[in-house]
Amino acid sequence: MNPSVAIIMGSKSDLSVMNEAADFLKSMAIPFEISIVSAHRTPERMFEFAKSAKERGIGVIIAGAGGAAHLPGMVASMTTLPVIGVPVKSSNSIDGWDSVLSILQMPGGIPVATVALNGAKNAGILAARILSVSDETLSQKLSDYQKSLEEMVLKSAEDLTSG
Repeated sequence: MNPSVAIIMGSKSDLSVMNEAADFLKSMAIPFEISIVSAHRTPERMFEFAKSAKERGIGVIIAGAGGAAHLPGMVASMTTLPVIGVPVKSSNSIDGWDSVLSILQMPGGIPVATVALNGAKNAGILAARILSVSDETLSQKLSDYQKSLEEMVLKSAEDLTSG
C-alpha cells in the first residue's frame, strides 16, 4: 500500500522524536514513509521530495527540524499539501525556541501547522485527523482513540480517590 503520510526530518538526531509520529500512524494502520531530508545540507533532495510528494500519493507531510528549522516552511513553499511542522529541541538549539519560532512564524500564504516542541505524536494525530475527513474507518479509529484517552483519565481519577 502506498504511503499517505511522509515523515521527514532534518537529521538522524531527530529520529527519536519523530518516531512518536510513526508509532501513532502505525497504531492507526496509516501507511507512511520516513526519511531524512535536510533543507540546508541536501536542498536538491528537499526540492525533489516536495515537488514529487503529491504525485506519489502523499496526503500530509510531517516535517521535524531543530535549530534554524527551515525544513517545514521550505517544503510548504513547494507543495499544496498540508505540512505539519514539529520543532525539535536539538543540541544546537536555544532551548528549542529557535525551532518553534522558525516553524511558527511563517509568512502569509505559506501555512505550516505547528505542534509543540518535540510534539511529534500530536503531529501524527493531526495528520490522521486530516486524512479522516475522507475516510470513515479512520474517523472511527480516531473516535475510539479519543474515547480511550477519556477512559484513561477517568480510571486515574478513580484510582486517586479510592486509594
